[in-house]
Amino acid sequence: MLLDRRVLLAGLTASAGLYAIPARALPDAVRLRETLDGLNAIPGYDARLAQLKAFDAASLSPSASLDLRTVRKALAIDSQLIRLVPGGKSEGPYRLPPAPAPGLWRRANGAEAFALLLERHVGDRTDPVSAHRRLERIVVRLSVRADRLMRAAGFSKGNVGDRFKAMFADPRWLYSDDDAGRDAAVGDMNRWLDNARRALPALIGPVPRASLDVSVRRMTRAEEAAGKGGYRQLPSAGQSGAYFVDLKQIRRRPRWSLHSVVHHELLPGHMVQLPIEAAADPHPLRIAYLPAFAEGWAIHAEQLMADHGVYHGAPLEELGHLHWLLFRAVRGLIDTGIHHRRWSVAEARAQLERLQGVPAYFASFEQDLERITSEPAVRAAEALIWLRLADCVWGRGDTSTEINQAVLRNGRKPLRLIPDAGSDT
Repeated sequence: MLLDRRVLLAGLTASAGLYAIPARALPDAVRLRETLDGLNAIPGYDARLAQLKAFDAASLSPSASLDLRTVRKALAIDSQLIRLVPGGKSEGPYRLPPAPAPGLWRRANGAEAFALLLERHVGDRTDPVSAHRRLERIVVRLSVRADRLMRAAGFSKGNVGDRFKAMFADPRWLYSDDDAGRDAAVGDMNRWLDNARRALPALIGPVPRASLDVSVRRMTRAEEAAGKGGYRQLPSAGQSGAYFVDLKQIRRRPRWSLHSVVHHELLPGHMVQLPIEAAADPHPLRIAYLPAFAEGWAIHAEQLMADHGVYHGAPLEELGHLHWLLFRAVRGLIDTGIHHRRWSVAEARAQLERLQGVPAYFASFEQDLERITSEPAVRAAEALIWLRLADCVWGRGDTSTEINQAVLRNGRKPLRLIPDAGSDT
């Protein structure tokens, strides 16, 4: 749901002054914004880049500095991409022309172009070979954990994907397909959300008050009947935030599969990151050049809650969490597999069946494969951002909140600009 940014800003109250907006923008920041507003009218990425040479990031407000540093580097990458793979769309971030067959590797210069796309989306130099290996390792680790929990729950036949299919279909954990069942699902999700609110100080530190004024809600019956997908309503002046969960096919959503959704869509996920970002008022080009960041943060938020012990004594809900992580990690693995390792779509489909078993509620395997083949490096970047953020906070104890604050402050940013998030690939 699109919101008027001025309305949203009016409704956001910062904690400890951390997210306060300067009373007046610096003159250089105003000039930069005007320049960025007009960039798309300038033909050629080199010419656009030249428009930014006169600006000094050190003289700008923190948010404007992020705008400049993000866009400047991304334009330099786009300048290389359009030379390597000409014929794409150059309004805003460069979009490669449709490929004749799945796999960027099939194009001349495709390997170099994929590495550049990964760098642009992650915001740091990223080696595709190392990235693929990292994703392979995390998929193995998640699968081993899932296997152990499945066996303890009495599911031991077949591969992990086969057993997820059996568990998702088991009627013991399904809500009834009526108003009572849907109300029960929303009630469970709001109870889990209450627990997340209490955990925020230990995980994130201070957040805007608006981020706490959120809930899970049912869609209207008309929306459910129409098959509308789940959507967010960010908090604004006089309006609480909400995630309207899609429960039309509620028998596809066992109780234990919904817990991690709360942490991804609400707290500490999107309903923390997006309001902080809106208060920083980033330029739309920064948003456009870093589309994977918000998803990477929300996956990281799911893991933060798991590491905090939210699933202690709840093995089925932990399995639901692992299924969502496998969905994210396998997506990334298939991205690098198809575009870099030369997998066929059939090979990728087999991996989905074996490792994930059941598609994400909102996207069939076929839909996911289509997105991955048409948008090289995006799903890999989402997973890699999550893993790199997790690396930043792992074993840091009390300082992990400071790191998460730095990640969130002033909105999305390239990983190269986050302390302790240097390249590991």
